[in-house]
Amino acid sequence: MYGGRAAGTRVSAAVLGAVLLIAGCSSPGDGDEGKGTGGGIGRQPGGSSPFWVNPDSAAARQVAALEQAGKPAEAEQIRKIAEQPTAEWISPENPEEQARGFTEAADAAGRTALLVLYDIPHRDCGQYSRGGAGDGDAYRAFVDAVARGIGDRAATVILEPDAVLHLVDGCTPREAHEERYTLLSEAVDRLTALENTKVYLDAGNAGWGDPDRLPDPLRRAGVERADGFAVNVANFYSTEDSLAYGKRLSAEVGGKPFVIDTSRNGNGPYTEGDPAERWCNPPGRALGEPPTTRTADPLADAYVWVKRPGESDGECKGGPKAGQWWQDYALKLAQASPAS
Repeated sequence: MYGGRAAGTRVSAAVLGAVLLIAGCSSPGDGDEGKGTGGGIGRQPGGSSPFWVNPDSAAARQVAALEQAGKPAEAEQIRKIAEQPTAEWISPENPEEQARGFTEAADAAGRTALLVLYDIPHRDCGQYSRGGAGDGDAYRAFVDAVARGIGDRAATVILEPDAVLHLVDGCTPREAHEERYTLLSEAVDRLTALENTKVYLDAGNAGWGDPDRLPDPLRRAGVERADGFAVNVANFYSTEDSLAYGKRLSAEVGGKPFVIDTSRNGNGPYTEGDPAERWCNPPGRALGEPPTTRTADPLADAYVWVKRPGESDGECKGGPKAGQWWQDYALKLAQASPAS
């Protein structure tokens, strides 16, 4: 359902070179956000966001292309996305190299890499982002490779969007349940053992029908040993509703803190059409609050952009494959955002 994997694989010498080039002007207090040229993207935002901005993201490349094409107004809209730190979705192809590249680039800029692991076996119940590791051993190898790549550098990991929720809603095969709990629990332990890594286990969203069924599965998946949990990943529920949902869950899992994906929740959820498809490229949405650790509640560690705005949820409503950049949708998100 999330579609972040394809775009998350791009880590290269170009990324590292761009970061090293700008490292001298990327201090946390730098007020110049690189306006005016696509090459300025990658300067890290000042203020309250500790997370790294990838200067070679799909949005950053689109800004450069639009400026070159003589479309400055469109470039300025996409810049609203390109200048914010967004998550890197680690794919199973060379995961150690990806994790090392992203964390080294973030470290060079004095920032924290925000990573998503999304490779659990039987992922997404056969929907747009179906797939995942072939078996438990392959998943363990994937997590271990990511951990080696991160090493002692700073990272925040969002662990397996929908993996727990799909155990509860019944779409994951019954015979896979015990293994999934084991794999998630082991992943929590492997990643939290790293010196400077925080782990947030995905815990659904405020629109899910029966949150009272989630606390025990979250505990079985290791949430009490994680740094917390994540809510609203790739969804559109308001920050206010997500805070209420997160606080309700927190009270049931030992008071654990949480992070909220605010990437596309500026106008709240879409309420028309088929309820089963409302999450997939809904029209009329907007960018949400920028990533920050200055939240409206002490239980909320941060607002983060986990879903990468402008990348498709899947082949619905005219969209391309999950994870592919969709220029028209990105523009509409940016134009509708409160900052426009």
